[in-house]
Amino acid sequence: MPDWKLPSKLYIDSYGEGLGATLHQVQIISYKPYEGPICFISRQIKPTEARYGASQMECLYLVWALEKLHYYFDGSVFEVITDCNAVKSLLNMKTPVRHMLRWQIAIQEYR
Repeated sequence: MPDWKLPSKLYIDSYGEGLGATLHQVQIISYKPYEGPICFISRQIKPTEARYGASQMECLYLVWALEKLHYYFDGSVFEVITDCNAVKSLLNMKTPVRHMLRWQIAIQEYR
């Protein structure tokens, strides 16, 4: 059972033709930190999404995972773990393309 006072970690990554994310939480068990999974989510990419580059796909994964798991993140501290730096740049883009601007706005509440 998740403890909403403890920080969480959201792992996002690509795999073939799908999106995937896992939510973990670090808890203290027998005086040792233990990072355990809370939930796993995945879906196939849509035909229009298949045209995105790797950086755009990673940003899509983040937005999709935040939308699906928003009830876990509301008012809690969490960290996003990914192997792509594009997610960091999504927050700081000065002139993003239209769909990335929508994503940028969608993740503003989680900053």
